[in-house]
Amino acid sequence: MDPIEFDGSPTPSLGVEWEFALTDKGSGDLSNSAADLFALVSERAPEHRGQIHKELLRNTVELVTGVCRDVPEAIADLTGTLHIVRGLTEELGVDLYGAGTHPFAEWSTQLLTEGHRYAELIERTQWWGRQMLIWGVHVHVGISHRDKVLPILSSLLNWYPHLLALSASSPMWSGQDTGYASNRAMMFQQLPTAGLPFQFETWPQFEAFVADQKTTGIIDHLNEIRWDIRPSPHLGTIEVRVCDGMTNLTELSALVALIHCLVVHLDRRWSAGETLPVMAPWLVQENKWRAARYGLDAIIIQDARCNERLVTDDLADLLVTLEPIARELNCATELSRVADIVGDGASYQRQRAVLRETADMRAVVSSVVAELD
Repeated sequence: MDPIEFDGSPTPSLGVEWEFALTDKGSGDLSNSAADLFALVSERAPEHRGQIHKELLRNTVELVTGVCRDVPEAIADLTGTLHIVRGLTEELGVDLYGAGTHPFAEWSTQLLTEGHRYAELIERTQWWGRQMLIWGVHVHVGISHRDKVLPILSSLLNWYPHLLALSASSPMWSGQDTGYASNRAMMFQQLPTAGLPFQFETWPQFEAFVADQKTTGIIDHLNEIRWDIRPSPHLGTIEVRVCDGMTNLTELSALVALIHCLVVHLDRRWSAGETLPVMAPWLVQENKWRAARYGLDAIIIQDARCNERLVTDDLADLLVTLEPIARELNCATELSRVADIVGDGASYQRQRAVLRETADMRAVVSSVVAELD
């Protein structure tokens, strides 16, 4: 069994990955124009190539920050890259679309990005792999030592439904309202190495798991473990991949602040010798489903004793708990915007309101695109 080195971060650094679909300005449908966009980036803004990444499908682009100290720095980084990319998409006649799913696009018309890794994924996963018209936000938070990683990861799952309910932006699929706030969460877990993480207690247990995965050919590389929350050993981070795609910078900053504060909060509790709270996997799984189905109206399981509470009520108390940490991490303003999402409604609710008013899913696409302004 090969050891997995964890390159610890001396500070709780921050990194954000923001996935967008490319949509045609005329039809609102997905546009397989990522290759054209990357060609323009190489020609016009080569210094930004490291911040603009390819993904599985040619309808997708991912904006990535560098290693940041805090939320304002990460949002400023993304804002700069976003400005560059939007100038180029205008030339191509496409828009950036930030929700977790597209309301009416069909998988059969989407093209794969060239590359052996992508082709191999589709060859293995077949129909389910081709269905992955989904977009999300990933947040990395630096952890100083490997022994902290798995206890923090397992405890973070207690707040999984809070993060998913706030970010839920994927209620529609293939021309229908699915009845779910986050259909993306349900779709992505169909891939064989995706979904909820196993709750290991020690790093050697994780190493043994990875060894089994490689021995049996399930994965070739560690990054093929696509859990909703996972260790990123080479970066020295915990990567939180729970959130649906975000439609605007304001709500993105709120979710990034909440994740940053939660991880630091749990890190400090562990470092102080506290046993972090965890829930049984079957309770975590139920909470994921409830948040995906009901969003901000979900009644979640709070703890191992099976106490239950409306997720928005629990969020209100959580924000009070995290407020001192938010001030230390320079993100108090951003964290306060979490309450605005609760008060004003999440993206899935706004999309449904547009559909009720217009009965036109192209209008839903236009509303999501417009939120990025």
